[in-house]
Amino acid sequence: MARHHKELPLWLRVADIKLRVAEQFTDPVILGIRLWLAKVFWTSGTLKLDTGFLGIGQGNWESTLILFEYEYQVPILTPQAAAYLSTAAELIFPILLVLGLGSRIAAFGLLFMTAVIEFTYQHSPEHVIWALFLGTVLTYGPGRIALDFLISRRFLPHRHD
Repeated sequence: MARHHKELPLWLRVADIKLRVAEQFTDPVILGIRLWLAKVFWTSGTLKLDTGFLGIGQGNWESTLILFEYEYQVPILTPQAAAYLSTAAELIFPILLVLGLGSRIAAFGLLFMTAVIEFTYQHSPEHVIWALFLGTVLTYGPGRIALDFLISRRFLPHRHD
């Protein structure tokens, strides 16, 4: 039979309280990570589109195509395919991260994209930060402030007992 909380040594009770307090910050922190990552990639995606395109574009599509042809050199894909795919990923996956819907899939896609950028175009310490945060979402999920959590609670209630 388990001992009552009051019977535990003081240091274990203090540790237990600290863990309970820390757990209260997990979901808001993961939400913050998701929102920050979404902003980074969304901004990059909108800068690839012509200004005003769909009300979100802030850049120049022709410049984007030129960059993918001469500067970015994505392996396997044609420059046009790489431009379209990366732009789509930078616009779709951030929305999923914000909503917390398909979060692990979105995190994986953006982590893969980050690896391609890091190893084929430009090494940057910033990419390590992105990878760590994306890995956090990939590993731990989007937290309880997410549609994924609400959906799983509705359809997989045994996971939340």
